[in-house]
Amino acid sequence: MSPPLILIAETQQDLRNNIREYLEQSGFRVLPAVSANDIFNALGSAPLGAVVLDSALRGADGLDLCRDVRQRSGVPIILVGANSSEVDRVVGLELGADDYMAKPYSARELAARLRAVLRRGGERTLGLRRQTQAVFDGWVVDFARREVADPHGQAIDLTAAEFALLAIFLDHPQAVIARVRLMELAGVRDGGSSDRSIDVLVSRLRRKLGAGGRPAPLVTVRGVGYMFSAVVDRR
Repeated sequence: MSPPLILIAETQQDLRNNIREYLEQSGFRVLPAVSANDIFNALGSAPLGAVVLDSALRGADGLDLCRDVRQRSGVPIILVGANSSEVDRVVGLELGADDYMAKPYSARELAARLRAVLRRGGERTLGLRRQTQAVFDGWVVDFARREVADPHGQAIDLTAAEFALLAIFLDHPQAVIARVRLMELAGVRDGGSSDRSIDVLVSRLRRKLGAGGRPAPLVTVRGVGYMFSAVVDRR
């Protein structure tokens, strides 16, 4: 199996080159990008493992660029930016990012974050291949194809992080999962923003599972964590 291909969309040339060199030495393949068009062309032509996206790549519209990438692909996105306020982190996550790093950041930490997001979208699914489908409330989740269909048969787009989170809930139906444990299972790093990050991810998943008008079976257990309330049929 080929090493994962990482798209590095970074405005600073020196940092971009340093990151590329370190990641390639760490076993990744790297594709540099210097514009939004580079990103969109890569999404349509290369099997990307993840995108590292500098929020300054499109100036004031950098966060919108994250949203545009997400609309085109479910590829994991690590958003990086000079402004590391909680508001920016939360907005980035709401727009579809899987993780957020503040500048300046080290190549070593980026490599660790990349391995984490790749595990969420890959290894978690591989662990569930013994049962290739899960059905709940008319929804069908196909783990082999990484597809989710609503009760009307319409495909629902989930990011890698959202799919991994759904897989965790399907693996623990009708059981309360403490937030700390959920962060551990989802591969969300420790740190001051971790709690908020998992809340945003659950919110995104809840919104998509409730798009048809029926409430999503994701129950908040105040002060403890979350519970997937539906009965799950594994096949």
